[in-house]
Amino acid sequence: MRILGLDLGTRTLGMALSDETLTIASAYQTIRFDDSCYDMLLDPILKVVQEYDVHKIVLGFPKNMNNTVGERGIVTQDFQRKLESFLNIEVVLQDERLSTVEATHYMVCADVSRKKRKKKIDGLAASIILQTYLDRMKG
Repeated sequence: MRILGLDLGTRTLGMALSDETLTIASAYQTIRFDDSCYDMLLDPILKVVQEYDVHKIVLGFPKNMNNTVGERGIVTQDFQRKLESFLNIEVVLQDERLSTVEATHYMVCADVSRKKRKKKIDGLAASIILQTYLDRMKG
């Protein structure tokens, strides 16, 4: 069994998967979709859940820096409820503040070109979100 990590944007969904020991998160893929058409993400997520025997999803929760929930946070909470209903598995919200900044920093330090960064950033951010959750679970 694995855990799936998601980084939901307005036009992209970054995905990451844990290993079977629930120790390491790895970027899996990025799905591009029409602006705010979140329903079209349900079937591709279902396919990953079934293929990799996913028993839990960790969804990045974009809170404001002052710890309040803004518009993107509300959209994420709505998507969480939709996923739980559609997939019938637990979807946990994980604070994702600065995960994209951290992902960008890693790529800049690794000397990844801007063009390649744009393609990989969402998957890496999902990986950071999931890894944060896995580390917290292990205590």
